[in-house]
Amino acid sequence: MTIELRPVTAENWRALIDLKLRDGQSRFVASNLYSIAESQFGYEEEGHWNFYPFGAYVNGEPIGFVMYSFNFGHSRFQAFIMRLMVDEKYQGKGHGREIMKQVLDSFRTDEHIKNVGISYEPENEVARKLYASLGFEEPGEIIDGETLAVLNLR
Repeated sequence: MTIELRPVTAENWRALIDLKLRDGQSRFVASNLYSIAESQFGYEEEGHWNFYPFGAYVNGEPIGFVMYSFNFGHSRFQAFIMRLMVDEKYQGKGHGREIMKQVLDSFRTDEHIKNVGISYEPENEVARKLYASLGFEEPGEIIDGETLAVLNLR
């Protein structure tokens, strides 16, 4: 399985907002439309976070979405994975893991990134298991109502 991550553009954003979650999952992740809009502004917390949204593709077909952010001056983590979603038709096939591996591999090549943060709804056991299997550890904190997990890269 080869997944290609492509930046969100004027040409592909509509296809990405048409991706759907399974029933009951929308409480775990913001919509792709919301995420794409949010990416235009970034976030202020201990400096400015720039957001980078991507569509995930298999054989040219959009199957998922990921968005991460950078703030190289942040004291705790310099990268934060804001969103990860896989379309309902493609779940359970390892695509979420592969998307995460690609993102984390790109972070490992950047010397500025020492720690990566991610957060998820406390009751989202699928997310917790996936991120833990990739090396994320929970320091026991809640951020904006979500469980924080951190991956130390260096």
